[in-house]
Amino acid sequence: MAKDESFDVVSEVNLQEVDNAYQQTKKEMQQRYDLKAAKATLEFDKGARRFTLVAPSEFVAKQVIDVLNTKFVQRKVDLKALRWSGPEDASGMTIRFRADIVEGIEKDLAQKISKNIRDLKLKKVRVQVEGDKLRVFSSSRDELQEVISYLKEQDYGQPLQYINYR
Repeated sequence: MAKDESFDVVSEVNLQEVDNAYQQTKKEMQQRYDLKAAKATLEFDKGARRFTLVAPSEFVAKQVIDVLNTKFVQRKVDLKALRWSGPEDASGMTIRFRADIVEGIEKDLAQKISKNIRDLKLKKVRVQVEGDKLRVFSSSRDELQEVISYLKEQDYGQPLQYINYR
């Protein structure tokens, strides 16, 4: 029997690039005339992997989010890695938004991806869920390439990477 080829499907975010985007956003908030006067604040908790934005209005908050998104794109961090909550009332007539960084593939999503791969009806392909990642096996590299191209076309609501292809 031929040796199986495999690759891993993971969802990872480069936290250094996220921090760099955050620092650039803070700097732009201090320099831009319209944001400097607005007194909006953006905080990033590396441990909790969460952004907290407090702004005097939803309009200003959307501007800060737009600046942050621009910095993410410039640093090649997928915008799907941020999951924003809705606006919450905060003290002093302000609005608070929170964004969590999405990493790892949750069990429900892993099962959905696994089912979608099985639905392709590729005979030699097997999928194994290993914690917060999936490993896809096949004796045919062509089938693995087909699985990767299929998964790239799908939208699972978070960024996926395909690593350890061997």
